[in-house]
Amino acid sequence: MVFVVLLLFGGRKIPELMRGLGKGVSSFKKGMNEIQDEITKPANNTEAKDADNR
Repeated sequence: MVFVVLLLFGGRKIPELMRGLGKGVSSFKKGMNEIQDEITKPANNTEAKDADNR
């Protein structure tokens, strides 16, 4: 498989492709963390309000 990639893109393009892939994965993880924070934030606010009302 590595040989096929080397033939298709050449040795000079592979670092650029890997850099782009790394940035894409990083961006995806950041987005997933932001979504998870948004989901858990309302639950945390509700718990705090319940504790205040006691």
